[in-house]
Amino acid sequence: MIRQDFSRIDPKRRATFDHKRRQFATPSYKPLDYPHRLNFYETPPTAEITLEQFEQWAIDRLRVLSELEACSFRNKTPLETTQHIKPLLEKYLPLSSNSSNSSLLHTERQKDHYSHFILRLAFSGTEDLRKRFVRFETALFRMRFSLDDGRERSTFVESLKFDWDVVDEQEKKLLAAELMACTPGGGNKQRLEDENWFKLDWERVSELVEGRRVLVKMGKAYVPTREQGSMVLSEFTGRLERALELTSRALPRLDEDDRLTPILNHLSQNFSTPSSIADLSTPLPGGLTINSSTIDSLSVHFPACMRNLHLTLRRTHHLKHYSRLQYSLFLKGIGLSLEECLIFWRSGFKNITDDNFNKEYRYNIRHVYGDVGGDANRRGRGYSPFSCQKILTERLPGPGETHGCPYRSFSVENLLAFLNGTGLVDGQSDRELIRGIKEDVEKKRYHIACNRVFEASHANQLKKVKEEGTMSAADLDTIVHPNTYFRRSVNLLALTEKKMEE
Repeated sequence: MIRQDFSRIDPKRRATFDHKRRQFATPSYKPLDYPHRLNFYETPPTAEITLEQFEQWAIDRLRVLSELEACSFRNKTPLETTQHIKPLLEKYLPLSSNSSNSSLLHTERQKDHYSHFILRLAFSGTEDLRKRFVRFETALFRMRFSLDDGRERSTFVESLKFDWDVVDEQEKKLLAAELMACTPGGGNKQRLEDENWFKLDWERVSELVEGRRVLVKMGKAYVPTREQGSMVLSEFTGRLERALELTSRALPRLDEDDRLTPILNHLSQNFSTPSSIADLSTPLPGGLTINSSTIDSLSVHFPACMRNLHLTLRRTHHLKHYSRLQYSLFLKGIGLSLEECLIFWRSGFKNITDDNFNKEYRYNIRHVYGDVGGDANRRGRGYSPFSCQKILTERLPGPGETHGCPYRSFSVENLLAFLNGTGLVDGQSDRELIRGIKEDVEKKRYHIACNRVFEASHANQLKKVKEEGTMSAADLDTIVHPNTYFRRSVNLLALTEKKMEE
């Protein structure tokens, strides 16, 4: 018997299209309009943007999501979270209302739309990233939904055309007693009659069911209009979860594009340890002198990673290559000149001769500053200071090495002993702080642990600047760079001292 090949197409019935012509055909784009401030992100963007916009828009949105995650880790209330995130939204992801008549209305909404889909590509690779992305995108949508104008919010909800069944008057009267008993604030009979009610599957409003705020009967949840926000959020979360699943299946096709894959991989790494360029534009106090002789006194403002390197250098009079690179870049970032940096390292390496220092170490320090090396290195003025993301994703230190982040590389006991010895933590009185540090380290939230220590060690200064309004919430966002830690510490001290003098 001849075996039939059912995968073949009969020549007489073969489809009449050219695969190459279909592959390279001009796509038909759907024009996008943004009639509402809020967005369910159901239609993918189709217009062209530059690679610079692609990356920068995604980074701006990632900053906001990372701050939402940081607020969650610190157990901030919804009100505290809103107060903290609102200035960042205005800075990185502004969204004007229709009534504002802003000329940037379309540009702002386009950036919001595109940045969401870019991050959707970056965070659909693994189940863990998808869950975290859904969680904080939902938190961002919840915040915007609550802050939106009531009329515009109602118009937006009506445009979504949800398949919610409206409870008729007959059914409402039949279930009146149960609805009043099961719904918080539903004890008023007049309110029950005046308010509209929706009926839908209880799985779609699990948050309301968990909080015992609705009546559940025969698999259906009866939800009053005042709980409409929870229903909208549930729909947003469900649709986003399904969309991410579809995106994850299509993700392998992007491997052919060498331009996008590195950017997306970089963004997905930054969700756990947000990358940041040090804010070197922030001015340091006028009377602050940074040279080789003042580094010891300034080291009290260093984060744990740099203080560990500084103390090791003073104790052993030597650092290995990667430790020197990490510390030299940090010193360069705080404003130490090349000449002063050479003096600093020469005075620190007391156990070697001038000839050995010039032969083995001098060139590397000059290369870091861009004084020597190839044209690209000199034009770029050397390397940039390492961010927390860079430090945390590098290899762990080996024997005799001290680079990296102590929150990641030290054991919990050694970390607490180090923090206690440097005065960053008081082991006797800061029990709640120590418990928080241990929890952050166990869950690998190293940059959050560092921020927790910063806030505890600068508690009085932070309280004063917040009360006086000398620093905004955007100026006090989560620290993700050692040089930002240093500058913020120095500026906080200077601001409080200046206020005391006045």
